Amino acid sequence: MNKKRLYIDFHVIQTVPPSCVNRDDTGRPKTAVYGGVNRARVSSQSWKHAIRNMFTDIFNDEQLGFRTMHATDLIAKHLIQNGIEKGKADKMAVEALSNAGISTKTDKKKENATTKALFFISRVQIKKLAELVIAGVKDKKEYKKVLQNYQSIDIALFGRMVADDVDLNVDASSQVAHSISTHAVQSEYDYFTAVDDYSTADNAGAGHLGTTEFNSATLYRYATVNVAELFQTIGTDTADAVKGFAEAFICSMPTGKQNSYANRTLPDLVYVTIRTNQPVNLSGAFEKPVRSKEGYTEESVKKLFAHAQKVYDNYCETPVHSFVIGSDSVLGAEKVNLPALLEQLHDYISDFDEVV
Repeated sequence: MNKKRLYIDFHVIQTVPPSCVNRDDTGRPKTAVYGGVNRARVSSQSWKHAIRNMFTDIFNDEQLGFRTMHATDLIAKHLIQNGIEKGKADKMAVEALSNAGISTKTDKKKENATTKALFFISRVQIKKLAELVIAGVKDKKEYKKVLQNYQSIDIALFGRMVADDVDLNVDASSQVAHSISTHAVQSEYDYFTAVDDYSTADNAGAGHLGTTEFNSATLYRYATVNVAELFQTIGTDTADAVKGFAEAFICSMPTGKQNSYANRTLPDLVYVTIRTNQPVNLSGAFEKPVRSKEGYTEESVKKLFAHAQKVYDNYCETPVHSFVIGSDSVLGAEKVNLPALLEQLHDYISDFDEVV
C-alpha cells in the first residue's frame, strides 16, 4: 500500500426539493454558470459548516476544537475552573496566547481580549496552554509546541491559517467542492403572507406580505480526503476521522431556511473511491447539462458513471477499491449500505495506519 498517497473520494448525487439551502448577500439562492447554463450552487463553506456541526454528534468533545476570536475566554474559563479568579485568569489567558505567538486586541473598554482574526484551536490545546501558564512556564517555545501539536480532528481535516506565524498553520487534509446542479436551474419566487392571529374581524387579512426566492435541484457533490496528510497530523485517530467525515459529508445538510422548506434529504447515490494516484472530481460528467422531462436523478447517475469510465480509461485507471450506495454494482464498486461503508472505510484506513 502506498504510504505517501492514499485518497478517499466521495461523489454524491442528491436531489433537493424547493428550498433556499445557501443564500447570497441579497437573500437569493446561490448559483453558478457551468457549461454555459445557470446552475444551483451550494458553497463548500456552507456544507463544511454543516459537516462540522454534525461532528458534535459523532466525536467526543476532546476530539474537536473551536474556530473563534474568543480563544482567550476559553483559556480563562479553564483557568477559573482551576481556582484562579476571573480578572487574573483573563490576563493569564492573554499571556498564554501571546507566548504562543498569537496576537490579541482589547475592546474600547479594555475589558475583553480577542484574537485579531478567527483562530482554530482544539480543546486539548486550550487545556495544555492553561496548564503551562498555571505552572509559570516562561519558555515561549513550549507554548508554541502546544499549538503545533494536539490538533483536533476538525482542525486536521479543514486546516488552520495563522497570519501571525506560518509555523502554526495546519494544511487541510480534506477538500470540499461547491455543489452544483447537474442541470440548468431557474429560480422561482414564493409570494407569502403572515396572518395576524389577534386582528379584529373588521381588519382581517395579512399582517405581513413578502416574497422569497427558491429553487429545486439534483446536485452533484464532491469531497476528497488525503489520508496520508491526515495521518501526519493526527496519527492513530485517522481511521475515526475518515469514518466521521464520511458520515457527516453524506448525511449533513446546510440549515438555510430549513424551517420554511423542510428540505432535509439524503443522497440518491453515493460513490466512494479509494485511490493511490490522485483525487478525481467527476463534475465534468455534467458540463453538458442533463435534460429530462421525467426527473434528473436517473440520468445524472448514468452520466456520472459514464464519465468516470472515460476518465479511468484515459487518465488514472480504476480505483484500488470503490463502494456504491443506492445503485447496483457498477465499475467494480462494492454495493453496500451506509453502516457497512463506514465500517469498511474504518477498517481500510486502520490497515493503512499500521503500514505507515
